[in-house]
Amino acid sequence: MSHTAIALLGYIGWTTFILLVLGTYRTALTLSGKKAANSFSPAGDDVSPFSGRLCRAHANCYEYFPIVGGLLLYALATNQSDVTNGLALIMLAARVVQSLIHIVSISVMAVKVRFFFFLVQTGIAIFWMYEFALGS
Repeated sequence: MSHTAIALLGYIGWTTFILLVLGTYRTALTLSGKKAANSFSPAGDDVSPFSGRLCRAHANCYEYFPIVGGLLLYALATNQSDVTNGLALIMLAARVVQSLIHIVSISVMAVKVRFFFFLVQTGIAIFWMYEFALGS
């Protein structure tokens, strides 16, 4: 399996994992009687700061997926994964680290570090688009 395919599945898997953690957390709150199943805010901030950060980390994943997923799928569909293979796992690692930092803290330093990992992803995406454009 190419690094491009691994990164695509890894990104989807990471997004799903965060969703499962969120779902488990909310299920536990519902089953313990602390929250009604139909009372959760989509933002998650009605439960705890952690829940709010978890919801935002999950949202960040699916908000950025059209760019990353689209480029990885484009590479696979057009047989150009040689363009993405070199940086695909770095892209995935940057997403995971960005999410983890988001979940753990919203301190000024954490936000700056999280933004750095977002910039890494954006830089890679722009590089891939440039490389695809040159190959056309």
